[in-house]
Amino acid sequence: MNFLNEEERLDILKKLIAIKSVNDHEKVVATYLQKLLAQYDIKSEIKPVHGDRANLVAEIGSGKPVLGISGHMDVVTPGNPDDWDSDPFEMTQRDGQLFGRGITDMKSGLAALVITMIELHHQNLPKTGTIRLMATMGEEVGEVGSSYLLKDGYMKDVDGLVIAEPSGYNIGYGEKGSMDIKFISKGKASHSSMPENGFNAIDALMSLLLDANKIFRDESIPQDTMGPLIFNTTLIKGGTQINSIPDYAESEANVRTIPEYNNEKIVTELNQLMEKYNQQGAQISTDIYMNESPVLMSPDNYLVKAIKKLMTPYAKEDIKIRPISPVTDASNLVQGKPKDFPFIIAGPGNDTPHQINESLDKQMFLDFIDIYEKLFIEFLEK
Repeated sequence: MNFLNEEERLDILKKLIAIKSVNDHEKVVATYLQKLLAQYDIKSEIKPVHGDRANLVAEIGSGKPVLGISGHMDVVTPGNPDDWDSDPFEMTQRDGQLFGRGITDMKSGLAALVITMIELHHQNLPKTGTIRLMATMGEEVGEVGSSYLLKDGYMKDVDGLVIAEPSGYNIGYGEKGSMDIKFISKGKASHSSMPENGFNAIDALMSLLLDANKIFRDESIPQDTMGPLIFNTTLIKGGTQINSIPDYAESEANVRTIPEYNNEKIVTELNQLMEKYNQQGAQISTDIYMNESPVLMSPDNYLVKAIKKLMTPYAKEDIKIRPISPVTDASNLVQGKPKDFPFIIAGPGNDTPHQINESLDKQMFLDFIDIYEKLFIEFLEK
């Protein structure tokens, strides 16, 4: 019999949704969770980062093995609230669906982890090992919080990791990497009727970007595990006047990297392109302000096999086991772990993250609490 009933479980999720942690204010979420856990004699620690931003770490059990469980506390902007059918920060229910900003990405996953800890602790579990919750700030923009947890050593003794990002009744064991790159091109201004007296910063930058597109969109690049390498120029600006040769231009690109063509190889190719055009008189430089490597663990690791077995009775369709496209905190947390490290990305959710009327199947949320409860103990007692 469950310690917390359905109404109490949904109330925890409702209170999380009500906290407007839009790329900030995760300390408010952490404070709520700390008080909630304390009600059930679970100790936790808020780890300040800066301002109103913080991580939260909580543990039940003791000793080895250590199972890490993680979810992020921030959400993206809801956009125009008037476009929603209901207040994005007030969880509502319609026809078995829950609605609210972060309901799928990923306050439902976070709530499920916390509720699971409460349920297990009430049963005086685990008898063996430790469950360590790592609730992170700043995942939506650069996975900042998890980098602090990694630096502070919270993953050193971890023997397995569950990231509760939305997968539905499917299982992830890897993810693409991501790079945000700013290109800066400097030239020499002149009158547009006398371009020979200047150097066009836009032309040089455009030529480099066109070359980059040809290289990174080459269909012959291997893509055995995660699909294609993705390179997109998403922002560009330059020039100040229609009849002047521009002396400055800049652009930004987002790259989704794969193990077969990783972040280091992207940097090498871009450096070679910059050298090529700079030798021709350009002055192009880059600032890589986000650099998250791809993650690829074994699809046969222990947690994949264990959760597949536990998930099967709940799934209405075949369970897909595959890498995912979005970047998660795993890009930091599994650094240095071997390929057979027990690792999964699995949590309640669907394909509505970041969308208007973000939604979640209520029963799926409740199912994952049951799945996690069995999974965590099975892992620790294996």
